[in-house]
Amino acid sequence: MAGSVFDSQLYGGLFNCGEAGRLFSDSAEVRAMLLVEGALAKAQGEAGVIPQESAAAIGRAVVEIAVDPGVLKRPTGQNGVPVPGLVAAFREEMKAPEHAQYVHWGATSQDIMDTALMLRLRQALALVEADVRSAVAALGQLAGDHAALPMAARTYGQHATPTSFGAVAAGWGTPLANLLAELPELRKTCLLVSLSGAAGTASALGAQPAELRAAMARGLALADPGRSWHTDRTPVLRIADWLMRVTLAFGKIGEDCTALVQSGIGEITLGGAGASSTMPQKQNPVVPSALVALARQGSGLMAVLQGAALQQHQRDGAAWFTEWMCLPQIVLGAASAAATGKALCAGLRPNADAMQAAVGGGLDMIHAEALSFALAEQMSRPDAQAAVKALCREAQNNATPLRQLAARDYPALDVARLFDPARQLGQAPAEAQRFAAQAAALAEEGKK
Repeated sequence: MAGSVFDSQLYGGLFNCGEAGRLFSDSAEVRAMLLVEGALAKAQGEAGVIPQESAAAIGRAVVEIAVDPGVLKRPTGQNGVPVPGLVAAFREEMKAPEHAQYVHWGATSQDIMDTALMLRLRQALALVEADVRSAVAALGQLAGDHAALPMAARTYGQHATPTSFGAVAAGWGTPLANLLAELPELRKTCLLVSLSGAAGTASALGAQPAELRAAMARGLALADPGRSWHTDRTPVLRIADWLMRVTLAFGKIGEDCTALVQSGIGEITLGGAGASSTMPQKQNPVVPSALVALARQGSGLMAVLQGAALQQHQRDGAAWFTEWMCLPQIVLGAASAAATGKALCAGLRPNADAMQAAVGGGLDMIHAEALSFALAEQMSRPDAQAAVKALCREAQNNATPLRQLAARDYPALDVARLFDPARQLGQAPAEAQRFAAQAAALAEEGKK
């Protein structure tokens, strides 16, 4: 088995993370770090920290020169970070020592690596956002189309009261829509440039390091934190948390879909299913299962990432290395969940006949709550509950539908209304339509 399912030749189709996978390759990291070095040199040249001619030469070189990640393996193993080896290789490739000496002037490895990470996280957020928007649109369509389609709500795995499939779709989509609403502020406050030097004091960055950092931020279209954040991993944690909640939201959909296609339930159909190697009748819920697995993996990794945020002094190698090992998996897991979940949501369809059979079966027990509240208009609430519990026991013992017993004992009740699922949906249709409207508004917003 490959070290990561996301770049595996065998499992990459099951856990497909799309274009996000390229963002966490060695070549992508090297390219991002060189772009940061170029932006640093440009800002320093404009500020007079290094010669403008050298800044221009460095800016040209970062576009023209490609450093093979393979040559950085040995120096990274020696130094613990790839930047010293990268800078040395880049200076050599420039073939202009008078200019190359100004590469990486006054910065530290973490400045370059953290800023390069933010460039890649920015792209990853955009990719995930696009897939989440597509999923929300598909769920919004389901919610609107089936707002009043009755189905059994389940609590603890058992029938509870009637709901609607549209409300279920809205319940799946609302967390995703809310996550989209959080993105502008997240980007503004967490996609940050890092430039504060070896110990966070900016002592080697010239007379006006704050202005230099701001200029570099503008050049890279990142936010200026106004401070050093070498050991404050809050920006990384918040981005990872957002991505993790995307993964969890799709994991929830996967859990429910796996249950709803179980034998004996079959209340939805999936756009695609998996064949068994030995049982011809099987159509396995492969996609929902992948979503659940991604959510479980991400949850564990998120705990490790949070632990890595506890860092010693002004730099902590072990904590930083730990972040490298789990953050890419969290990001790629979210990208895979979003791409997979988008496709699942687009193919989901309700099986209205199976839903009707579930709501109408079970000796009408799904309407016991409605019956107890109707009786509470004639007697105290405790007495009403006791009466309905007694009727439920009789229904089970004698295999007699609850509605027949209710009509026998309480002929004044409107039994037809009480036991009509379409009239016992409560706010489910309204919630479904509300989400459908929200999804439509987000779709329009995405076109702008």
